[in-house]
Order: sequence, then C-alpha cells, then structure tokens
Amino acid sequence: MKKTGVIFDLDGVIVDTAKYHYLAWKNLADELGIEFTEQDNERFKGVSRKRCLEILLEMGSIEASQEQIDTWLKEKNEDYLSYITKMDESEILPDVPKVLKYLRENKIPMALGSASKNARPILEKVNLLSYFETLVDGNSVTKAKPDPEVFLIAAENLGVPPENCVVFEDALAGIEAANNAGMTSIGIGEPSVLTEAKFNFIDFTEINLDFLDKLISQE
Repeated sequence: MKKTGVIFDLDGVIVDTAKYHYLAWKNLADELGIEFTEQDNERFKGVSRKRCLEILLEMGSIEASQEQIDTWLKEKNEDYLSYITKMDESEILPDVPKVLKYLRENKIPMALGSASKNARPILEKVNLLSYFETLVDGNSVTKAKPDPEVFLIAAENLGVPPENCVVFEDALAGIEAANNAGMTSIGIGEPSVLTEAKFNFIDFTEINLDFLDKLISQE
C-alpha cells in the first residue's frame, strides 16, 4: 500500500479567518478611501498579503512608496492579529476535528500548507497544532499559490511523494497549486467556484469516513 500524506490549507478549511482578513482589509480600504466589499475580498483568498495590498491599491488607483507600502502591510497585519488573539476552539469549522482524528488514528501524516504567516499562533489558539507533523506557511515560501511550492515543501517534509498527497483547499489558487504539484485536490466550498478540484464538498460535514478510507487506502 502506498504511503499517503494529507495537506490542509488553513483559512476557510480548518478555521474561518477569512472574515478577520476581510475586516482588516476593509479598515485599511476605508482609511484609503477605497470601496471594498465582501465580493472584492474573494479575490484575496489564498493570496499573499503583499499581493493583496497591490490589488487594493490598483482598485483605488493609488501609487505609493515602498516605505508607505511596508507601513500599510504592518498596519493591516496588526489589525488582523488583534482579531485572531481572541480566537478559541469555537472557531474550528464543523467536523474538521472528526477528519483530523480519523487520519491520526490511521497514522496518516498531516501537514499544513498555508499562505498565512500566522498559521502557528492560530493553530495554538484553537488547540489543533499537535495534529500536524509539519507547518509550511508564509514564512517558509517565496512563491504564492497557484505556484505549488508550499505543497511540494510540505510533501517533502512528510516524506511522501507529491502524487501520493491529498490537499484540502477552499481557494481556486490553492486547488490549482495542488493540481500543479500533481496531488489529489479536494475543494471545500462552492463547486461552481472550485471547478478544477478532483473532489468537492461544501464543508467537512459532507465528508464521510468511507470516502476518507478509500482516499487513504488507494493502491
């Protein structure tokens, strides 16, 4: 039997921190006089903080010095951190613990592969850090999704070939990154958005243990 590895994105898959990113970006957009809606925020999912700010400034046709850009990036992150410091286990998305426990009981190695630079403190806040053998986050990579770098590093750290890895993602860029890495992509969210995922579920409540068993025991 092949050794399977499972890689999870963080935001929108394990916890819903997207709402806090939205609030922090909205606060900055308001400060800059840029209209920013939840629909606009969809473009920011799975994208690095630096690229998000570039998109926001493009939306407002604003040019800025690198010094000013660095100040805004820091301001946004500090605002976001003020929200996540209040997180607890109630923020874990439905049935995520069920899936994590099942994989651990079956000795399936798990990794986190996220663009977030705050992945570790978030997992500590919600008491899920112990499930993951390795964390590959925004501090570990130089290329943003859909580049597969984050997932390839995670697979290497797990000691599992990329083609034997399964990725849970909620963003199209993340699904593309998983596919680009040659991994099995599982979309968590709207099928109409995550069209390139091999499998798709609205959330983890739709995933039964039979599906997981087949997923991790494929020859």
